[in-house]
Amino acid sequence: MPLTLHAQLQADCHMLGMTGDCILLLHKNALIPWFILVPDTAEKELFKLGAEHQNRIQTSINSLAHFVEQQFKTDKLNIATIGNIVSQLHIHIIGRFTDDFCWPAPVWGQAGSADYTEGKLQNIKQALLDKKLIE
Repeated sequence: MPLTLHAQLQADCHMLGMTGDCILLLHKNALIPWFILVPDTAEKELFKLGAEHQNRIQTSINSLAHFVEQQFKTDKLNIATIGNIVSQLHIHIIGRFTDDFCWPAPVWGQAGSADYTEGKLQNIKQALLDKKLIE
């Protein structure tokens, strides 16, 4: 059965493509490089997946974390499977800067927001394609 995204993820994110057996999303708030991996599973918790599936997901997380750090020259990365509102398993990979709009507070629930231009969105997708991180 094809993977269906939770409605909140669909509303909050741009679809970038597939990376391994995960959908890769980009949160619509352009103030922060905020990527979200959604594994192809019905499980809600990462630890409940088999070791091989966990390893594939961790490889995707690591590759994307390196990309975010290098592409955006971040000061810090936040990586989490927090999903209290969206129970579908998803992993946040968020690049943070010591001078970003909400530092050092969490990015969730903050008032600041900006939209990606179509050009910036396409540049990010192309950089991911060039690094062979999405199909």
